[in-house]
Amino acid sequence: MGKTAFIVIDMQKDFCLPGAPFEVTGAITVVPYIKRALDACRTHRISIIHVFRYYRVDGSDVELTRYDDFMKAGGGCVQGTKGVEILDELKAIEGEYLIVKQRWSAFFRTELDCLLKRLGVDQIVVTGVQTPNCIRATVWDANSLDYEVIVLTDGTGAKTAEIHKANLIDMESIGIKLMTTDELIKSLPIIPKDNLRRRIEFEIETKRVKQ
Repeated sequence: MGKTAFIVIDMQKDFCLPGAPFEVTGAITVVPYIKRALDACRTHRISIIHVFRYYRVDGSDVELTRYDDFMKAGGGCVQGTKGVEILDELKAIEGEYLIVKQRWSAFFRTELDCLLKRLGVDQIVVTGVQTPNCIRATVWDANSLDYEVIVLTDGTGAKTAEIHKANLIDMESIGIKLMTTDELIKSLPIIPKDNLRRRIEFEIETKRVKQ
């Protein structure tokens, strides 16, 4: 039976702190929820992965659609700066994994899929910012790669509550599970999972044998 991993996305100073170059308005409000879930997962030895981004100072690796904003702000999430750091409350500790990305999805041109497979993970819990961009892109790719996905509704955030809610509805409509931080913590150490891949493989193999 596969394992579950807890993923924190883009909880960096340049996304979360007031007045930061790429501030996501709702980011700072989700920090306490992520922190509670993170601490609980650490207690139960759930694999934890921190995904963050950094750019070159000249903007040569910034998304085309973000480049103008990046230059106008004088840079943001630039490697080696304070702004690229994960918030102090959520920083990785020894034994946790770090993944660097330059695009919306945590899977795009990163080693995340390889790492999850090596860890025996077939379900991920997604937290961080922001819901319509990096959270949604990561969830969509995870679904395409046959991972079961849980999104923490109060451990993810967007610029407005309306945007956040609309994207959660979209994700739920393709079979993504939504849970609150309290629900996740109460479920530990065994986070709910449908074992879809295992069930479908069994059904296909059973049909093949009967043919």
